[in-house]
Amino acid sequence: MNDANLAERPGSDAAPAPIQRASLHDELVERLRDLIVEGEMAPGTRVPERELCTRFGVSRTPLREALKVLASEGLLALLPNRGAQVASLTLADIDEMFPVMGALEALAGELACARVTDEEIAEIRALHYQMVLHYTRRELPEYFRLNQRIHERILEIAGNATLTRMYTGLAGRVRRARYVANMSGARWDHAVEEHEAILDALALRDGPRLARILKLHLANKCETVKDSLLAETASSKPAG
Repeated sequence: MNDANLAERPGSDAAPAPIQRASLHDELVERLRDLIVEGEMAPGTRVPERELCTRFGVSRTPLREALKVLASEGLLALLPNRGAQVASLTLADIDEMFPVMGALEALAGELACARVTDEEIAEIRALHYQMVLHYTRRELPEYFRLNQRIHERILEIAGNATLTRMYTGLAGRVRRARYVANMSGARWDHAVEEHEAILDALALRDGPRLARILKLHLANKCETVKDSLLAETASSKPAG
C-alpha cells in the first residue's frame, strides 16, 4: 500500500493526500475498499457520501462510480434513492466464498509455478520476510497488507486474465472476512508457517504441492473467520 493510503489511517497526524486525477477512479476505489476492509466503515452502516467527498477532494460523480465497483464486489449494498450501505458477512457467505477462493488460489499457484522466474521468486521472498518482520512485531495491519500482496503476486505471475477477473470479484469480501477475524496467537503462528510452505513450493516450482498448500491455507482461514463470527454473534446476544 502506498504512502497516500497510510497517511489517512486513524491516529495519523498527517492529512489525507489529495488523489491525482490521472488515477482518480482506481485510487478512490482502493481507498474506499481499505476503509471497509479495515473496519473504519462498519458492516450495516450507511456510506457517508458527503464526508467522503470532502475527505478525498472529489465530487459525488466519481464517488458514486467507485461505490458501484465496490457494490459489484459485494462490499456494499446500493439502496434505491438512499445511497449505499456496507454489507454484512454471514456464515453462509463465508461457507460459499472461501472454498471458491481456495480453488482459484490453488489454480493460480499451479499456473504460477509453470511461469515464475528467479527474479519473481526473489521478489516474493522479500515480501515474505517483510511480512514476517511485521508478524514478529505483532503489527497486524502491515502484516495483512503484505500477506495480501504475496497472494496477488502469485495471481499476477499465473498470467490468466479470466482467473484474475474471477478472483477480483471475490477478493474484497474475502479480505474483509480475513481482517475482521480475531486471530489467536497460535493461528497466526500457523498462518506464517503456511506462508513458509507456500514460498518453498513456489521456489521449487512444484505446482501440485503449492495448489494443495494454498487450498488448505484458505480452508484454515475459513475456520478462523467462522469461529470469530460465531463468537461475535454469541457475545451480542442478550444474557438470559
